[in-house]
Amino acid sequence: MNFFERMAREAGVALNEQQRRAASHIDGPLLLLASPGSGKTTTMLLRIAYLMEVKKVPAARIKAVTFSKASAEDMKARFSKLLPALAAGAPDFSTIHSLAFEIVREHFRRRGISYRIIEGRSGEEDDGRPNKSKILRELYRRANGDYPPDDRMEELTRYIGFVKNKLIPPERLPSVKCDVPKAETIYREYEHYKRTAEDGLLIDFDDMLTEADAALSAEPALLAKYQSRFDYAMTDESQDTSLVQHEIVEKLVRKHGNLWVVADDDQSIYNWRAAEPEYLLGFKEKHPQAVVMLLEQNYRSTSTIVDVANRFIKRNRERYDKNMFTGNPSGDPIAITVLPDYRYQAKYAIEKIVDEGEPGDAAILYRNNSSSILLMNALERAGIPFYMKDGDARFFSHWVVEDVLNFMRLTYNDRRADILEKIHLKFGGYISRKQMEQLLELKEDPDDSVFDRLVKHIPLRDYQGKALAACQQAFRGMQGAPPLAAIRIIRGRLGYDKAIDKSCERMGYRKETLLGILSALEEIAEPLETMEQFAARLKFLEGRMRQSRGAKQDGAVTLSTLHSAKGLEFSRVYIVDLIEGVLPSADDVRKWEKGDAGDMEEAARLFYVGMTRAKRRLELLSYASKEGEPVRLSRFVDDVRRLQPAAPRLAVEEGAKAPPVVRANPNAIRDPARLVVGAKVRHAVFGDGEIILTLGDSMDVRFREETKRLSANICVQMGLLEPMASPE
Repeated sequence: MNFFERMAREAGVALNEQQRRAASHIDGPLLLLASPGSGKTTTMLLRIAYLMEVKKVPAARIKAVTFSKASAEDMKARFSKLLPALAAGAPDFSTIHSLAFEIVREHFRRRGISYRIIEGRSGEEDDGRPNKSKILRELYRRANGDYPPDDRMEELTRYIGFVKNKLIPPERLPSVKCDVPKAETIYREYEHYKRTAEDGLLIDFDDMLTEADAALSAEPALLAKYQSRFDYAMTDESQDTSLVQHEIVEKLVRKHGNLWVVADDDQSIYNWRAAEPEYLLGFKEKHPQAVVMLLEQNYRSTSTIVDVANRFIKRNRERYDKNMFTGNPSGDPIAITVLPDYRYQAKYAIEKIVDEGEPGDAAILYRNNSSSILLMNALERAGIPFYMKDGDARFFSHWVVEDVLNFMRLTYNDRRADILEKIHLKFGGYISRKQMEQLLELKEDPDDSVFDRLVKHIPLRDYQGKALAACQQAFRGMQGAPPLAAIRIIRGRLGYDKAIDKSCERMGYRKETLLGILSALEEIAEPLETMEQFAARLKFLEGRMRQSRGAKQDGAVTLSTLHSAKGLEFSRVYIVDLIEGVLPSADDVRKWEKGDAGDMEEAARLFYVGMTRAKRRLELLSYASKEGEPVRLSRFVDDVRRLQPAAPRLAVEEGAKAPPVVRANPNAIRDPARLVVGAKVRHAVFGDGEIILTLGDSMDVRFREETKRLSANICVQMGLLEPMASPE
């Protein structure tokens, strides 16, 4: 019995012919291009077993490199489960960063160089010594006069990582686009600071890669040592690997050339993180003797999904010609649903998940993290558990959220100049920085508002008096107003939306991102009665998001960005916000119109990744208007419609009051008036309970396990509650 027949019998793993050919490839370079759901990880693990059992290669002579720590741990666990007899002597599964750091440590030891890591757990502040975040914040402040908000810090950090991973020399820095003001200056000062620190050389995670690559080039003895350690090297998810990472691996295999690269150029979605898919397209040029194999059979999805996804991705030109196929049955057509307004999207998706049952095998995918806030809010109000693979709680500390809360705080106490200082440049009072400084020097008067003190004590220009009077009247109009009305006053009468426009022009912020945050705040505010409830709701949702990132509980709907969904699969997938400006983004479209198709092709790959997560059912969700303005359906959805002419298109007429509703429970409570304190109800997810408190749209229901705060309107709309039968 040969090796593969024995693996089929003992491990229950039967490889197809192409998988066997790949797993039994021994010497020389191989590029294995694996379509979604084609069993590439199993093939990779069987190849390791083949080397160890058939070719008698010691595990220590095999190096398997993956893209992330989670991937390395997952591969190690799957190897142990699949091949328990070999688990004790498994090869080294690691990330490229851990390999690079091993090289760097030895290089520094040989050269007698002292260093300190300033990122990750070991890079936390110790005895007042700054870490990467603190260094960059201070350098940003020196360059721009103020500390950066979180989104600016994220973009600055990404820019630095991009430059490092692309091995961009200093003279080419001006060619790298970054919306952070004075990013190039900050980068140069950051590099200088790390090399001249009093406590030795400072290195971050990106430096581990560049330092390792430089060390292998500069130190032949070190290179020879690491080249002699491994006879076979394997890299997984190579489409996500950067130039410097490829360079390190190429140096290590130069002596024997036994490089086994597993990738899918159609799933390369991390160009913004410096991924280098061009490496795959030029693999044969670098390795003329390389064998290129294709794993094209998809074992995951229905033939309907596979066929449309395969034809869709062929719209891209920069790719290997592959034809994904499957032996699975056809299943349901891909559904396309266009709602009248974006506000219906979250409720509609959740209703569909409840109607179809088994929410634990369903996922809602989106491009931008701000979309998750509305989904999380709706799921929590409906009492449906959820899991967020990559929940980003920074939404709740974003400066736009803080601005809105500060406007509300000033409504409650209009004597506080310290609050006015934070927002005085963000509404139409035309208060200058100098006037604000003069106001702060005045004593607080219990009888006068900040507006009164400005008029009485601070020299003003003629036009300011009328403007300040209008603003003071607007703030008074907010007193006691529901939070949704207050936010609309902030955006309209107080001119916050105009301030947003100016910030985008001056600082390079993406307007659609900031407006998306405001839209999310309005959706959260809609059912609430007071601004106190609104602030409490934000705090509560922040806690729920942090909590939801733990282990996934049974029956929980998965919420994930399209990027983080790669490698996952679900029975049912809903992709939301499929409009022009989101997927593809406005930047994708602008560059494409100027002849640069790179970002547009990556956006198409991102959509392709989302489609191929679905095993049984795929639904694409869009809408006709947002913020009162018409929007256009994503061109990718139009592509799907053309590729699948019979696809059902569920269009809700413009002006309709709500999305179509399919009631799964004929006994569901339809009248909110029946949801009163003392009523005993049965929830579709949480079981039997009793209403113990009602407050506007909110109600507290005590279930056996815990008390939940639910939205009465959502529960009625979605048919989630029915009356409990009285005991006879």
